[in-house]
Amino acid sequence: MRQSGCTDAIRNRIEAAKIGSVFILSDFSDLADPEAVRKAITRLENDGTLTRVMRGVYYKPKHSELLGETVAPSPDDVAHALARNYGWTIVPCGDTALNLLGLSEQVPAQWVYVSDGAYREYSYENATLYFKRTAKKELSNMSPKSALIVQALKTCGKDGVTPKMIAKLRSVTTDEERKALLSETQYATSWIYETIKEICQ
Repeated sequence: MRQSGCTDAIRNRIEAAKIGSVFILSDFSDLADPEAVRKAITRLENDGTLTRVMRGVYYKPKHSELLGETVAPSPDDVAHALARNYGWTIVPCGDTALNLLGLSEQVPAQWVYVSDGAYREYSYENATLYFKRTAKKELSNMSPKSALIVQALKTCGKDGVTPKMIAKLRSVTTDEERKALLSETQYATSWIYETIKEICQ
């Protein structure tokens, strides 16, 4: 594929994605060889189609009419882009998990994830992403939503889970997600599984 054709193909994929999407170079590996992709991404960065977040991570800019400026990409989207880049499985934990599930309105000072990859820390704009290695069993055999809920419950602790939280978790899961949650967590710590049964009622 000629370079101009490669650039157009990548541009079309970016334009089809939602505003605010985060990309890595390998997201376009099916369109051209790595060198052609790098050159195309540089062109698209120069013309404003993409914004560079950090090395190898790019963002389809989202403009805020209220602020009159381009807003930073979602830390969670950037974290998952990095995970794709390195082939990691990650799950938000701590305050990050609570925020993403709507159990806390407090924006985390540090976005923390358990991972089967290396211990790493990344910063961009005003966000810091921290990946901490955990046992594979903490991440395997669970869908992303189930793993996220388990991490949120661990953060709250047995005595910190309230009826309001249980109702909230019930409201942010579909029937299919609750069915999977009940099945995938049956070997979790007993109090966590009992709480999950309440969520799934």
